[in-house]
Amino acid sequence: MLFGRLHTIPALRMPIPYADITGPIVDFCVNVINATGLAGVFLLMAAGSACIPIPSEAVMLFAGFNVHSGDQTMLGITLAGLAGNMVGSWLTYAVGYYGRIDLLERNRLIHLSPARLAWVDNWFKRHGDATVFLARLLPLVRAFISLPAGLAKMPFWRFTWLTALGSLPWVLGFGLIGRAVGDNWEQWRHHLQVLDYLVVAAILGLIVYAIVRRRRGGGTANEDRADTAGATETL
Repeated sequence: MLFGRLHTIPALRMPIPYADITGPIVDFCVNVINATGLAGVFLLMAAGSACIPIPSEAVMLFAGFNVHSGDQTMLGITLAGLAGNMVGSWLTYAVGYYGRIDLLERNRLIHLSPARLAWVDNWFKRHGDATVFLARLLPLVRAFISLPAGLAKMPFWRFTWLTALGSLPWVLGFGLIGRAVGDNWEQWRHHLQVLDYLVVAAILGLIVYAIVRRRRGGGTANEDRADTAGATETL
């Protein structure tokens, strides 16, 4: 009955194609949580943090709805969601940490030169703490930040506590919203999708800016010198 009630929301409330794409994924998440409870929250949040396209906002909103309906507790869904975030982040971190050479230095598809890798290393040495913490608070980006942190060989325990610190507000916040709005949790999911679009727009804007700047020759030489200097410092 619960699952049927969720589907009474008209499809016309999802006018943007992205919502149509994520709809079946959200339905899958709802089924998993209905069938397995807190274990489902844990597994879905772990998958989302391991770069699998699981919308963590929807997972925690629906988990919060379960608190509203009396099926779960706020403490339970928060711990399950946070634990899932941590396990997924550790897995992605390990892929970057132990697969650095195969992923980037030997991979022709996303190959990075040693100089570029040195730039990534230096960036994380200078700004790694803020980057990991803030990225965990951003839609989409939060699912992928563990990979470059591992590639840059950021100290594991520092990565862990920063990831936990950034994940807790996300997990707890969406759980509280889901509990507060109850049956309207899916409407809130649609409203909050604007955050995804803003992040995508910002990323595309940065990519366009970088391409335009490189074609104009404004940053190529300087970037190459910086990369070379970074590689020399690393060596």
